[in-house]
Amino acid sequence: MTLVTAPLFRLAAKSAAAPALAAVLLTLPGSTAAAAAGAATPPGLSCHTGKHHNDSYTGFALCKNNGRSTQTFWVHLVCGWAPDVDGNRVTLRPGQSGQSTAHCGALGTGIGRIEVRP
Repeated sequence: MTLVTAPLFRLAAKSAAAPALAAVLLTLPGSTAAAAAGAATPPGLSCHTGKHHNDSYTGFALCKNNGRSTQTFWVHLVCGWAPDVDGNRVTLRPGQSGQSTAHCGALGTGIGRIEVRP
């Protein structure tokens, strides 16, 4: 059982539908919950994401196009209390690298998650 499903399992044990819910949770692969937490990188791109070292409200996605066709991507920041933001769109030919950046609003709680969108 993974750490993500353990709280759900304990909650299910207290309800009348505990046996059915427990069976469903135990049959899920361990990676299912982890895959839902983060967004997948678009096919053909290899990307590195992170927060700027001087400003934790600025996030980036640095990607390389490993595919055979031109691709466009952008970074998407989930910003907590502030609205989510999208970075600049970057178009890469095969073999090229590029970076998209975005900045969460100052009234928010900072970057909660960084995604790469096609």
